[in-house]
Amino acid sequence: MNKAALIEAVASKTNLTKKQVEEILETSLDTITETLKKQEEVVLTGFGTFSAKVRHARKGVNPQKPNEKIDIPEVVIPKFKSGKALKDALKGKSAPAAVSE
Repeated sequence: MNKAALIEAVASKTNLTKKQVEEILETSLDTITETLKKQEEVVLTGFGTFSAKVRHARKGVNPQKPNEKIDIPEVVIPKFKSGKALKDALKGKSAPAAVSE
């Protein structure tokens, strides 16, 4: 499923237009990205946790010249840890109903 298909699926399950769903999705993704840039976590209970992890600098090997050593710089990477409800849903177990706020 790509982004357009996700927008269409959500719009068909709600009383929202595709444009409204697209705005909500874009805003949600932007908010998650900004939060991760600040090295903070985004926890969606039952679904999972998004976080930013620092991968430390290290030595590597140039794959084109195996005798050549290269320096790989430190980088921040995104990380996702799935939640219990998502894991159970994928295993075929019925997950408890989500509590709406």
